[in-house]
Amino acid sequence: MSRIKSIVTYRRWSAAVCLAVMASATLLPFGATAAQQAAARSPSASEEEAAPVKVHELLILLADPKVQQWLVKQGAAKADSSTAPKDQEFSVAHYFGSRLAEIREHILALGAAFSDLPGQVKQGTDRVGVDLGEGGRAKALLLLMIFVALGFGIEWVFRRATRRIRGRLEQHPLDTVNSRLRVVGVRFLFGIGLVATFALGSVGAFLALDWPPMFRQIVLAYLVVILAIRIAMVLGRFLLAPNAERFRIVPVDTRAARFWSRRLTAFVGWFILGWVFVGLTGTLGYSLEVRQLIAYTLGLGLLGIAVEAVWRRPAVPATGGEAASVPAQHLGRGASNAILTVGITLLWALWVLRAMPAFWLLAVIIALPLAIRMTRRAVENVLRPCGLVEIADGPPSVIAVSLGRGLRALLIIGAVGVLAWGWGVDLMTLAGQDTFFSRFMHGALSAVIILLVADVVWHATRAAIDVKLAESADLGYPNTDEARHRARLRTLLPIFRNLLFVAVIAVAVMMALAAMGVQIGPLIAGAGVVGVAVGFGAQTFVRDVIAGMFYLIDDAFRVGEYIQSGNYKGTVEGFSIRSVKLRHHRGPVYTVPFSLLGAVQNQSRDWVIDKLMVGITYDSDIERARKLIKGIGQELAKDPVLAPLIIEPLKMQGVEHFGDFAVQIRMKMMTLPGEQFVIRRKALAMIKKAFDENGIKFAFPTVQVAGEGDSAAGAVAQRTLELAPSGLQGTR
Repeated sequence: MSRIKSIVTYRRWSAAVCLAVMASATLLPFGATAAQQAAARSPSASEEEAAPVKVHELLILLADPKVQQWLVKQGAAKADSSTAPKDQEFSVAHYFGSRLAEIREHILALGAAFSDLPGQVKQGTDRVGVDLGEGGRAKALLLLMIFVALGFGIEWVFRRATRRIRGRLEQHPLDTVNSRLRVVGVRFLFGIGLVATFALGSVGAFLALDWPPMFRQIVLAYLVVILAIRIAMVLGRFLLAPNAERFRIVPVDTRAARFWSRRLTAFVGWFILGWVFVGLTGTLGYSLEVRQLIAYTLGLGLLGIAVEAVWRRPAVPATGGEAASVPAQHLGRGASNAILTVGITLLWALWVLRAMPAFWLLAVIIALPLAIRMTRRAVENVLRPCGLVEIADGPPSVIAVSLGRGLRALLIIGAVGVLAWGWGVDLMTLAGQDTFFSRFMHGALSAVIILLVADVVWHATRAAIDVKLAESADLGYPNTDEARHRARLRTLLPIFRNLLFVAVIAVAVMMALAAMGVQIGPLIAGAGVVGVAVGFGAQTFVRDVIAGMFYLIDDAFRVGEYIQSGNYKGTVEGFSIRSVKLRHHRGPVYTVPFSLLGAVQNQSRDWVIDKLMVGITYDSDIERARKLIKGIGQELAKDPVLAPLIIEPLKMQGVEHFGDFAVQIRMKMMTLPGEQFVIRRKALAMIKKAFDENGIKFAFPTVQVAGEGDSAAGAVAQRTLELAPSGLQGTR
């Protein structure tokens, strides 16, 4: 029972780009094309019949040089007398008129084919019976059983032989990206091996057995169907792995993977079976109109599967802040379902009406964005860093971006090829022609390829720069070589990224114009003249740009450093091509053009000396104060948090000067830039505590009144009265 369940689950493949596949592939190969219908039309009897004598006379006249010259002149005169607007108007009107007439004839032919269907079904059944002969049905059934049994038998042998290897593969760790790719690739090869062994046994039985001629064609056609479905199942198991989440390439949950597995199995199975069945009806002698009627009827089944999948597809689970917008998500989901339903239904209608250019255009419009999105998500999921279950929020790796944009370019080129094929344009033949249309198309395709290559180059380079910027965001310990190097990168890489973007765009546009036949020499010369004119008219802008270049060459400041220039000061947050942004320590942001900076005071380089002044009373022991301050400096230098920030410990330099009421002593310490404030606060608190414990008093202004007896008391009372009003006023 478990083996049967595993086989059933193995056949439930899926793909995250199912909507794109359903939309673009719906109903296409069923029935015959318009070209087949046109080829089926035979000329009338009156056109085929011609009198031999008259034909001989016509050939004699055409061989006469005078007659040939007259015909050439008549053709040239007719071409000169016609005007382009009239030809265009006539061709457009004729085109739409002929298309409407063809659609009307097609609908009438389908109506007539409906009444002919029972008779042709009976006729086809009789042909199969005649081909099998007396007792042929039992023989055909026996041959078919041998055919299927041999195919599944060899596949079972392959399963048994590789059972242990597959078991170890299921338990293989996925610690690195390489191991993940290796295991997923080997699983895909095992799936292909199962299909190959089944095909080997089936084809061997098909070649060894003696089949009736018509039944041989039927068996061969359905062998192709089985192989196509099995390969599609292997691809779905490779992409979605509905029963093994750890091997899943497309990042969807298990519920969605199983949903699309079932829907796409039904869609692909119905599609392949219908395609082969419609082809076999031609072998059985069905008319073109009856085959088309059968194809359109089977196409309704595909339409139903696609629409049901659109409306019942699992919703993307909301995470984080997205949970609050559930009603908006439901509203958007309903609108997208309606749009997809209308698009898929319109595809079916365009196919029935044989408007194939519009069919292919709409199919590409629906399928291409979905395919690009799913490809990008799959690449990011497979190449995600190790240890992450979900896609990280940081910058993607260079390999992921290069592979994703490269696959995107291939999808776009493939879509262009599909459109050309659907519109009946042979690109290979077009390249060898020398007409205006062929030259234009060749140039346009070359321009598209150039722009796609430029897109891949730009995004890969930008990803490398973003990864480097993310690595340099953590400066570590300041005032080290590594910190200075990272700060330099954070300063220069954004500017280099902007310049590179402009350069890639300019080169790509010039190459695209050259590929389309535009002479870019005059454009470059004109751009130079315009650049000179703009330079004279925007001298301030040019001065800003040039000044900024010299500031960066001189390494005057970097991102994250605190600078001061005139009335502007703050931390450097970023650059543009002409200005620098400074964040003041109180919050405001200054955007200062480079030409207005002038002399720059950088307060974040190398080291900083912080000097402190403290006033003590005249009766304090200065030598004891010096020893206490020295001990505090040594204690701070041993602090595990502050020690890496201190270059030279706190020490007393001596007496600065004698004041009116205090002896001013001076202290200094050398720290890393920007760290002196934290160390200063800690040092002052420790100095206050140490001085209090050792009897060293801080000096502050006092009022001393000299005198004897009542005069001194009177002076004190007078001073009290002078201070009383202000004190009382402050207490009100």
